[in-house]
Order: sequence, then structure tokens, then C-alpha cells
Amino acid sequence: MFKALLERLGAAGRVAIPDDLWRATVEVLPFVARLDAVDRERLRRLAEMLLADKEMAAAGELELNAQIQVNIAAQACLPILNLGIDWYRGWNSIVVYPGEFLVPREVVDDDGVVHEYVEPIAGEAWDGGPLLVSWEDAQITGQPDRGGYNVVIHEFTHKIDLLNGEADGVPPFDRRLHPTLDVRDWQQALEDAYERFNAELDLIEATLPAHLAPDDEAADAHYAHLPLDAYAAHNPGEFFAVSSEAFFVDPARLGQAFPRWYRQLALFFRQDPLGLGVGPDDGPAPAGSARGGAP
Repeated sequence: MFKALLERLGAAGRVAIPDDLWRATVEVLPFVARLDAVDRERLRRLAEMLLADKEMAAAGELELNAQIQVNIAAQACLPILNLGIDWYRGWNSIVVYPGEFLVPREVVDDDGVVHEYVEPIAGEAWDGGPLLVSWEDAQITGQPDRGGYNVVIHEFTHKIDLLNGEADGVPPFDRRLHPTLDVRDWQQALEDAYERFNAELDLIEATLPAHLAPDDEAADAHYAHLPLDAYAAHNPGEFFAVSSEAFFVDPARLGQAFPRWYRQLALFFRQDPLGLGVGPDDGPAPAGSARGGAP
């Protein structure tokens, strides 16, 4: 199916994104549009590499087209703009659902009893397996009432985190790309931001009116001032992924709430959306990043 949507060029099977399709994609992604022309072109090259490297398939009744593929690829490649395509190694498939989909779960309670259920989700990254994402949710990103929400960046950040084991919020560092990053500083900044966020969330939930449950839609207004989506409180791995969404889509509130954590993210991704001078380390251009020309 994919070969019929976008032209593959050369022996390596590289994908070429047409100019008009790329311009249309940039227009609907404000966090991509604000990149300068050089970075937008490098992002386009990475998106082409991703589309050539991964098989993208539709699930449910979704009709996969080039616009969907390029949109998802552009969002997915923003975190690796200054890292390189190799950070998405070790897996092959992206499955796109029309909307939220059901995933079977099981939990074991304190008595050892296994409880099975299904959970509606918007995305999931499997260790060594495919990445699943809802197209409906992928289009929410950048909407004013959703803050820094971005399910594509969230799931692809999990894939980065999984490179060195479980998704625990501590991704691998490359000494060439991250010469000044220290795992102890990262863990301390992560733990501090995570604990402060959870404390703020606990305070909100403790002061909710008695008739409101935390997951009631009517309770959303009480959480509106949080710098991140409440889902970040689940565990450090989710905090890293949700923080990464905000870092690229709505960085101002993240930087104001957790400046130390923002700096760690800027050093890791080698980007500084707020222009605070954190910037990339003095490492080399990553292989496969299309930085400074074609690989």
C-alpha cells in the first residue's frame, strides 16, 4: 500500500515527500512551523527516512493515506531532529487506528487474584514491537485547550526510553551527542520534578468537591493550571514521555514549572524551544540526522 502513496527513490528505497504535501503538513503543526527553514528541511529528511524504514499500517476502518503518514512521521521525528534516525532502531512497524482502541490488560491484586480487563487508549509503544497510535488523537496536538498534548511524541519518546531497558524515564546517553549530561543529574532532576508534580496533583485531588471524582469531566477545570497532563503522575517513565510532549508543543509552562528538568530535556534532545541558551551540547552532528547535508 505504501509504495502507491509516496514515491520511493534509489536503491535504498528512500521516500520522497512532495513539496505541497510537506507544506500542508507544516501548516497544521504549529510546533513544526516555528522551526527555521533549515531545521524544517532536516525534519523533512528525517521523516522520509522514517517512512522508508518503518512499515506503517492501518487498523480498524482507517483508510491510510500519504497525508496521515507524513503528518505522523513529522511529529515522530521532531524529538530526534538533532539525534538521528538510529534512535528509532530495533523495531519495524507503526499501526494507526482511526481513534482510541482497546488493549487487553491484567493485574494481580494483593491476594494473588488475576483480574483481566480491556483499556481504551490513544497510543502504546511495545518493547521491541510495533508502535500503536490513534489518528484522531494525533490530530489534537497544538489545539489551545489541550496544552502540550501530543500522543505521537509521547509514544516515540517511550521508544527512545526503551533502548536501554524498561521505560523508566532514563534514556540512554550518547557520549558524543551528550558530553555534559550526567545520569545522576538527570535522575535527580527527574525525581524532583516528578515528586513536586505528584504533590501538586495530590493537593488538587484532596480539595476536589465531594461530588466530583478525579476522572469526571467536570473536574477538568481543577487540573487546568497544572504544567503537565495528570497522566504524568503514573510513574517516572510516563513523566518523561508527558514532559517530552510539553517540551516540544507547549514548552513555556514546562520551563517555568521545572526549569532544571527543562534544561535536562534540552541537553538530551539537543534542542531549546524556549531559546534560553541551553542548546545542543558541543557534540558532532549525528549520523543520519541530515544535518549539514544528505547522509
